[in-house]
Amino acid sequence: MDPSEFRLHGHRLVDWIAEYFEHPERYPVLSRVKPGDVRRALPQSAPEQGEPFDRIFADFERVIMPGVTHWNHPGFFAYFPANTCEPAVLGELVAAALNQQAMLWRTSPAATELEEVALGWLRDLMGLPRAFEGVIYDTASVSTLHALAAARERAVPGVRERGMAGRFDLPPLRLYCSEHAHSSVDKATMLLGLGHRALRKIPGDAEFRLRPDALGDAISADRAAGLLPIAVVATIGTTSSTSIDPVPALAQICREENLWLHVDAAYAGVAAIVPEKRAILAGCDRADSFVVNPHKWLFTPVDLSAFYTPHMDILRRAFALTPDYLTTADAGAARNLMDTGIQLGRRFRALKLWMILSHYGSAGLRERLSAHMALAQRFAGWVDDHPDFERVAPVPLSVVCFRARPRGGVWSDDSLDTLNERLIDAVNADGDVFLSHTKLDGRFTLRIAIGHPRTEERHVARAWDLLTDRLARLVPQV
Repeated sequence: MDPSEFRLHGHRLVDWIAEYFEHPERYPVLSRVKPGDVRRALPQSAPEQGEPFDRIFADFERVIMPGVTHWNHPGFFAYFPANTCEPAVLGELVAAALNQQAMLWRTSPAATELEEVALGWLRDLMGLPRAFEGVIYDTASVSTLHALAAARERAVPGVRERGMAGRFDLPPLRLYCSEHAHSSVDKATMLLGLGHRALRKIPGDAEFRLRPDALGDAISADRAAGLLPIAVVATIGTTSSTSIDPVPALAQICREENLWLHVDAAYAGVAAIVPEKRAILAGCDRADSFVVNPHKWLFTPVDLSAFYTPHMDILRRAFALTPDYLTTADAGAARNLMDTGIQLGRRFRALKLWMILSHYGSAGLRERLSAHMALAQRFAGWVDDHPDFERVAPVPLSVVCFRARPRGGVWSDDSLDTLNERLIDAVNADGDVFLSHTKLDGRFTLRIAIGHPRTEERHVARAWDLLTDRLARLVPQV
């Protein structure tokens, strides 16, 4: 495109985005296309001759938009919130235009140093120690992979050079996490060559938190059996119930047993920006690594995962590798982001985080996060007060786990599961809201996750009205 054409279409596109942000509720939250609809609506091969942008964008609106699930809808309550805001979109636009490749300091001094600044701001807002150095990865799954790679580097002599296979000096390794931990821990264990059986899942208590006593027993048993424990993964804000593992007790065990403690606070960590919730990060100052995802609950476009560790030297020892063509004269004075992980290429992700923190300020972020948690408490109160619903887990943050359990009649576990499956399908079919589900103690459980900057009480009330109305249709005596 020549500059005038780019300017014309760019202005139109920004207008379209502004309209989308202003009126997201004109779309159904959950896409209504069927599998294959988008694929069949597009040509099987690229055009021989280039098409004008007007035609391309017309196809976008005609084909692509109907296949979009609107994570930016204020009625999106599924999974964890992953939405964006105007300053972040502008940050992404500028980052795409600048197209920085921040592998070395010299290839983008601004991207390298702004990453340090923005992560320092976020670290301080959450109350983490200044000794925690940060780096941005794409997702918490990759952050956890790097954390466990650093744990392996520290625990296994010569693993970088000699690997693990065929070593008679190396017993089988063992990792630990809660039975409610994220599946990325499983994947990291497999990818690091430890084998899935190396991961031991520790049972949770009645509130779905990892039990320190059970962890201690498991470590003792594994040492007696000749295994080498190397790391524990604790979770603040588990995926299903947002439970908070007892990090202080787990940190003490890890210190006594010389194990690496990784804390997965991908969703919940930013809640510590609110002073009343600062205690959720108790004990994290003793962690060996920590991850939080601003793209979950800090209005940041996917993807941006903030990884912190006081042992960045160990991470660099595990991954730093500088071929001749990347050797620079400033290597001693500057830190290169390529040394902190598996990837060489690095986008200018820090720009959008810096713009968000600058735009909202700490007061604005506290206000919005507090409002989300207040709405969750309001919804939990409606559940608790209704005779045909029950809450399934505590509500420490902005997610409520609940299910329908109609009064009267005899309900088996299977029949209640089936009823709740039908209920969530009926609610999601309306188009105003989108809820997700999980299983807790083997029970099919509904979840409402509140976290969009534009979500108001009327949106949460609409979800509740749909739930009660659709339940009455499914069970007429309710």
